[in-house]
Amino acid sequence: MTSIPTARPVIDYVAKVRAAWGDSAPDWVLVLAEACAKSSQSAVARKVDYSAPTISAVLGNTYLGNLQRVEAAVRWALIGETVSCPMLGPLSKKECLEWQAKPYAATSSHRVAMFRACRDGCPHSRIATEETAS
Repeated sequence: MTSIPTARPVIDYVAKVRAAWGDSAPDWVLVLAEACAKSSQSAVARKVDYSAPTISAVLGNTYLGNLQRVEAAVRWALIGETVSCPMLGPLSKKECLEWQAKPYAATSSHRVAMFRACRDGCPHSRIATEETAS
């Protein structure tokens, strides 16, 4: 007799959050759970640029890392919040991260100004301060 592989059990991510967080679940954690329910935990993890185990730990209220960074990633990627760039005004997360990722290029004064702004105390920067160019 051969066994037939069964599908993975369906996880109720919102119920997981309610069980782990109780009534104190932040709005962004509920959005994260709803996104996982609509898609998959792995797909949502890729979208917010974190690992699936990290997303699971956040949903289960056991994450020991920087929860504020995960919150920012969820708010930018899933909720569509923008940041107020000191140089350009309102930007999406994608645009903000694209500017942060651009290498130094002296070919444009605007590029130089943005490179420095992203590395000189911008509250939205994910760049370590030791990476700054002189």
